[in-house]
Amino acid sequence: MSTQATSVSSLDFDREVTQSDKLVIVDFWAEWCGPCKMIAPLLDEIAREMPDKVKIVKVNVDQEQALAQKFGIYNIPTLLFFKGGTVREQVVGTAAKKVLVEKINSHS
Repeated sequence: MSTQATSVSSLDFDREVTQSDKLVIVDFWAEWCGPCKMIAPLLDEIAREMPDKVKIVKVNVDQEQALAQKFGIYNIPTLLFFKGGTVREQVVGTAAKKVLVEKINSHS
C-alpha cells in the first residue's frame, strides 16, 4: 500500500480508481497550479495516516487532458471521491485537512 499519493494515467485509471474496492480520491492537478501545490502535502499526509480507508491518486491535467475532459474538470485542484466505481463527491479548490478527513469518514 502506498504511503503517499501516486500518479495515474488513462492507461491505469480504471484499475486503480473505478475498480478499487475502497474509497479513492483523485486529485486533478497541474505543475503550474499554486493551490495544487498547497493541497498536495495534505493529501500525502492523509494517504499515510488513513491507508485502510482511502487511496489517493493524482492526475496531471496537462498530461491527461482526455481524463480531465471525461470528468468535466475545469478548475484545479479538483478532488473526485470515487466509491464503487462512481463519483460520490467533488471538492474544487483547496480544503482543510479536517474537512477532507470528515468527507473520507462519511464515505467509509
